[in-house]
Amino acid sequence: MPVYASVDSELIRSHEQELLRLWLENLKSSGRSGDQRTKAAEVEQQAKEFLNLVIKGIQGGNLQDLQADNWAQLRAFLENFSRDRAQKGFTSDQTATFIFSFKKGLFDLLKKTAKDADSLVAQLWTWTELIDSLGLHTFNAFQRTREEVIQRQHTDMLELSTPVIKLWDGVLALPMIGVLDSARTQVVMETLLQRIVETGSHIAILDITGVPTVDTLVAQHLMKTVTAIRLMGAECIVSGIRPQIAQTIVHLGVDLAGITTKANLADALALAMKRSADAMVTAN
Repeated sequence: MPVYASVDSELIRSHEQELLRLWLENLKSSGRSGDQRTKAAEVEQQAKEFLNLVIKGIQGGNLQDLQADNWAQLRAFLENFSRDRAQKGFTSDQTATFIFSFKKGLFDLLKKTAKDADSLVAQLWTWTELIDSLGLHTFNAFQRTREEVIQRQHTDMLELSTPVIKLWDGVLALPMIGVLDSARTQVVMETLLQRIVETGSHIAILDITGVPTVDTLVAQHLMKTVTAIRLMGAECIVSGIRPQIAQTIVHLGVDLAGITTKANLADALALAMKRSADAMVTAN
């Protein structure tokens, strides 16, 4: 069984400046103290804050439970630190190493102040467990942030890949390029419906010229989008149905009855303009 020793926070506090100097020297010599993404002064401030919060955490006890209340401030600091590093493009090991590099100066201090070998071993084991836990928490927080960034970038790419264009008063077009899946269909519907409301458009053209293949799932997605547009009181025209796609739809037995389709965007626009003109005449 491992032997856990109590940690003297006063020892760390009384040697705070020395520990900070050794830590920063270690970071500098290893090239981890800073680069164009972060300044040395910022790293020094982060190191000072980390050290102060470690001392506060030690004073609260619960050295083996990083989820205890006395470590709450330090956990929050590490999460913000990881988020900042992730957003600046640092890797997970560069981020976690910032914490692990604290060990060298600390262990040197423990060796100089230890009363005997047994006490030193116990202190080294306790600090190793604690710092490793802090490093792991930092790594996990970094990974969560990276996943959030990737998800946000993915969503942004979906939105950029589904631009809604106002072709004419009351006429919108959405040229779709690439694979159409459930996630993208949801973005398409939300973006297009929002634009219909904003512009008061009564006709929306879905151009699928850039969709490489149409299977049963893609056809279902198109049907859902058309239905949503109709529920908003607008008419939907699907354009870009090439001969190959038309044959595929027939073979799949997908029923597109009731949906206006055109071979290309130009034909769809001509139809939309004609219907707009007819609507104006009728209104007058």
